[in-house]
Amino acid sequence: MTFRNGLASLLRPEDSVLVLIDHQPYQLTNLNSHDPQAVVNNATALAKLGKAFEVPTILTSVIAERGGLIFPQITDVFPDQEVIDRTLINTWEDPKVVDVVKATGRKQLIIAGLWTEVCVAMPTIQALGEGWDATVITDACGAVSVEAHQVAIQRMIAAGANMMTWMALGAEWQRDWARTAHAGQLTEILKQHAAGSGIAYLWEQQLLNTPVPASAG
Repeated sequence: MTFRNGLASLLRPEDSVLVLIDHQPYQLTNLNSHDPQAVVNNATALAKLGKAFEVPTILTSVIAERGGLIFPQITDVFPDQEVIDRTLINTWEDPKVVDVVKATGRKQLIIAGLWTEVCVAMPTIQALGEGWDATVITDACGAVSVEAHQVAIQRMIAAGANMMTWMALGAEWQRDWARTAHAGQLTEILKQHAAGSGIAYLWEQQLLNTPVPASAG
């Protein structure tokens, strides 16, 4: 096994390409590994991270006329972007998607989708075999059971994939708060989608802007 370690192994926005797969109503109806609301929230946050850090983001669905359109929370982030609709279950077998990814010239492939054990595992394993540096954002994925999600993650790790959550990805892309180009956008995403962390930030700002009461003496 090749260990993923060292500074060069960390993800960089200028080298990343994000593929969001099958975040559709049909898959959501039988999602049992996570709270469906959390998956929609996390996938939306991930999409917003891609836009904020100017990472090429590909949206793809499978037979949308039957399975439903990609969640509007995601497509609203990219209102002018065409969703690539497929018949192939394995996204990485569809040249319509792969050609767009290859055209970016980037090799850090980041994937999230529904379901983890099917539409995420297959393209991840294939891409790894073709030399891609593949990362799966696990909390923007979901499966038909907790077991299915966990086994899929184990299978992808065994194939060489990297596992992260959306907040970890945002921190890795940001890397240094002195890099101000995207810090404000990242903060907004945290405020809207990171629950306790975002609310705590707002509270901190409230306290910093609250005048200290004058002493009674």
